[in-house]
Amino acid sequence: MTESSLNRIQNLSGSLSQRVYQSLREAILSMQYPPGTVIRKNEICEQLGVSRSPVSEALARLSAEGLVDVIPQSATKVSCFSMDEIREACFLRQALEIAAVEKVTKERSEEQLAALTRNVKMQALLVEDKDFIGSYQIDEEFHTLLMNFTGFSGVSHVLDSVSLQLSRARMLILPEAGRPEEAVKEHQAILAAIKNQDVDAARDAMRFHIGQLIPRILPLEESHAEYFRS
Repeated sequence: MTESSLNRIQNLSGSLSQRVYQSLREAILSMQYPPGTVIRKNEICEQLGVSRSPVSEALARLSAEGLVDVIPQSATKVSCFSMDEIREACFLRQALEIAAVEKVTKERSEEQLAALTRNVKMQALLVEDKDFIGSYQIDEEFHTLLMNFTGFSGVSHVLDSVSLQLSRARMLILPEAGRPEEAVKEHQAILAAIKNQDVDAARDAMRFHIGQLIPRILPLEESHAEYFRS
């Protein structure tokens, strides 16, 4: 692990353990700490300039989320992928996203439609510029907007929780040829259905969009076998 692997916690908000948690979580989700990486508390303490206590608290939270495996008297490692868990996450995400897009399509305001439209336009521009990390972030923001527009304050948190393993795996397929352009078209189809308040079309477009995840992640089990549980 290098010093650049972790975000500086001075720029983060919350308690000390919360900031350590955010820094480690981002490193794991961005695949800077890939599955199987050994996390050494002393190194984290030195990099972030903190004591062992907030690091231990942060690792306990990450363990509860399934992002690290803490082996007593042995080692703490970034958890490896499980295709069963990824399939379950995709199933849950699809159910949640379809329910959300149905509600938003029926009830959306002009302001909400404008926000979604701006997002999809920005994603198209970023893909055109080959900024795939930026387009991925805007892609995620599109789905967060939909969750927020349901009017249920906890829905975005639920989506984030069920998508952790998917988010990590998706980082491995970002450079996949043609996929960013396809994702833009899929978002455009969802947006068009929301604009027309066509619930059936919105549901079908979202089901198709989320349904693209598993076929693209499956080959990773062979091409990146070291990241998966045996």
